[in-house]
Amino acid sequence: MAAKGSHSHVKLEAEIERCRAEGHWGRLRHLAQQLLPPRPPPMFLVGWCVLSEDHGSMLLAEALLEECLKENFAKLKDSIPLSEKSEPKLSEAKQYLTNILSRGKLRPKYMTEAMLILGKLHYVEGCYRDAISMYAKAGIDDLSTKDEPLYVLRLVTEAFVIKGLSLERSTNSIASRARLCEREEEVMACFERACVIAQVYLQELEKTLNNTHSRSIKGGNVAYSEFELSYFLEAALQSAYVTQLKKGNIVKGMRSLREILRTVETKATQTFKMVREWEMGGWGLLLHSLSEDCYWSPLSDPLPEFMNKEYQSYVSNLLCRRPELYSEENSVLLSWFLMPHVCLCQANRDAVISRAPEQQDDRAVSLRDASAVYDLLSITLGRRGQYVMLSECLERAMKFAFDEFHLWYQLALSMVACGKSAYAVSVLKECAKLRPTDPTVPLLAAKVCIGSLHWLEEGEHFAKMVIDLGEDAGESLAKGYLALGLIYSLQATDATLKGTQDELNKKALQTLER
Repeated sequence: MAAKGSHSHVKLEAEIERCRAEGHWGRLRHLAQQLLPPRPPPMFLVGWCVLSEDHGSMLLAEALLEECLKENFAKLKDSIPLSEKSEPKLSEAKQYLTNILSRGKLRPKYMTEAMLILGKLHYVEGCYRDAISMYAKAGIDDLSTKDEPLYVLRLVTEAFVIKGLSLERSTNSIASRARLCEREEEVMACFERACVIAQVYLQELEKTLNNTHSRSIKGGNVAYSEFELSYFLEAALQSAYVTQLKKGNIVKGMRSLREILRTVETKATQTFKMVREWEMGGWGLLLHSLSEDCYWSPLSDPLPEFMNKEYQSYVSNLLCRRPELYSEENSVLLSWFLMPHVCLCQANRDAVISRAPEQQDDRAVSLRDASAVYDLLSITLGRRGQYVMLSECLERAMKFAFDEFHLWYQLALSMVACGKSAYAVSVLKECAKLRPTDPTVPLLAAKVCIGSLHWLEEGEHFAKMVIDLGEDAGESLAKGYLALGLIYSLQATDATLKGTQDELNKKALQTLER
């Protein structure tokens, strides 16, 4: 019986570790309840029950906090602090953790974990100094990730990125410039360590999940596809190079970004790399931060004016575990000039085109991600004057652009730019149907008709669409009259009868005066 009980306990602990590593917080809450002792416990079990209860309470607190964070992802992204009054799960989690730490009965390993969880809770409440203080008590700078369970890698990753974010938000109280520079270096050290550990965690997690599910489920990646990067894991992957690029440290930012590109990809990071990384950090920031004249390839040295910012990693000698990388030969192909096309393939592959009501949310996410990729693609190809290629790419986007004005309008603009004027007018007609109160659409269509096509009747129709909007057209109303006046004048030029010419010229003059 004792052996059977011991085996059951080991199995429970293993299942708890798995849930904490993979983020199954609902399941973790259920398992944590099993650790809570009966009430009231027998006298001879009081000591053991306190330990078991505190451990179960810590797991419950973690599950409650993570569920709360998942529900408030948008607020986290906008750096809006969460309140105990409006978030009962947050309040309950804080109560559990405070009681655990005040009793101090847990093993040192679990006490440290409780501090890491409470540090995260302080951060989301907006108490940045409390978060920094809690991480100092936990001694995260001395924590080792060697031979630790996967969930510990996740906790340490989040601890470092949260510490970095908290330090960033606490710089206003620093008056000394020297101290401010030290603080910035400390922030970057936290971000870089978080990035490295996060990549190790995700790679090891994928190996574990593939091994587990391949034994029981054919095509065992199904379960893994449900794993979603939390806000703090996303922040850990991108904070280092985003911060460097925003500060103008081009060499450091580029090398940090390329290091991530060379990291062997996992399924959890595919969508992240496709959209968030390139939208929020990599591709988008490079377009803003680095001109083509300043670009250098991965195997060459930066320009001389950048050499005084030569990269120095804060973590090269601190971490014993580093992520697996692709070879140098492969990394050359991941130049940011190629990334738009890689992202484009993934966006088209992952598009949700079903109009079923139950897939509405998935369709919205798919469209948002695709729009972000196509916007950045437009900037990149536009710089090179590759409008024909851009229009071809955008045509392929039409399969999931049903009733979506933005993608239709991008397609119309690209066709105007590459000289496909007749196609552009057809697309602009669809845009006008999607947004009938927007005067800029028929104005552009009228311009194309007047100019390269000389479709004067079509142009007249579009110009009158603007005029029919009246005062709702705003400053575009005058442009509508201008377009119509030009059309009447051109029609007069084309007319063969004197009476028709005089009538059209009169209408043109009246319209232009108007």
